[in-house]
Amino acid sequence: MTTFLTPQQRADRTAAAVEAAVATGRGLGLPVAEPTVLHDLFSVVVHLAPLPVVVRIPTVLPRPDDMAAIARRQQDELDVTRWLADRGIPVIAPSPLVPREPVQRDGFSMTFWPFVEEARDKEPDYVANAESTADLHAALRAYPGRRLEFLSAADPGFIADSLAGLGQHPDLIGAAELDRARREWQILEPLVRSRSAFENRFPGVDLQPIHGDCPPANIFRAVDGDLYADFELVTLGPVEWDLAALGPEHEAAYNRGARRNGTRPLDEEVLAFVNALGALRFIATLALVPQLPELMGYLKPAVDRWQATPFAADMSS
Repeated sequence: MTTFLTPQQRADRTAAAVEAAVATGRGLGLPVAEPTVLHDLFSVVVHLAPLPVVVRIPTVLPRPDDMAAIARRQQDELDVTRWLADRGIPVIAPSPLVPREPVQRDGFSMTFWPFVEEARDKEPDYVANAESTADLHAALRAYPGRRLEFLSAADPGFIADSLAGLGQHPDLIGAAELDRARREWQILEPLVRSRSAFENRFPGVDLQPIHGDCPPANIFRAVDGDLYADFELVTLGPVEWDLAALGPEHEAAYNRGARRNGTRPLDEEVLAFVNALGALRFIATLALVPQLPELMGYLKPAVDRWQATPFAADMSS
């Protein structure tokens, strides 16, 4: 049976992340007095009060020991958000109080951001956010992003490893469902692994820098206005990836935004591809449940939806 992190182990991990953040902040010359945890799920987010500085420390990761890979991804996020901010795009940019680079300490890799007051009385409008995503894509088209890899946000290595290993965890996914996921992955994997294979399958569909992690759900409701946020999975890919699994209403809203700013609408065939790929990424994420047991509650609705859909069409033809 699967061994899950206990509540005490989870609390110890959070405490260690906070301790590392405080020590790092003080090492950078920040007079930290009252560290406050703002968020604790895939990352521990700590406000280094009284300063307007927030530290984000990823703690639930597919490959937590690959510190170099974590830092590369974090540096990409720091670079793209600074670039967007310099061009007047409303985005949470890196903190100006510390160097703009990841810092590693005690087995954690962390980045520093400004503290932004949240408008807690404002409900998110995900449809409006989907329309706004077209504006973000229009801005990102000019980002040089030479280091960005094709669809790295999908993390095909993680999907492959997870689908291989989940056979040892029948309490996380049934044998029939896992078999289906593995067969779908055989169809989709070549198009994720190879940019040229994708371009051959979807000719004329341009690739560009994209947010990588569902931007309609990652627009921060700040007191002074909405801000694009959480570019941890920034990648090179089709714009459709940022709308994966959101459904027709959000797709229509995105297309309204695209028409308004003169960029292309969503391609239906590419949407079918990213929706199938996004579903498999949800399945693969089951492998992280032992690190974060409450994650099952977030994943189960997505897994149930996937089980109710037809088998992924043959994308290779």
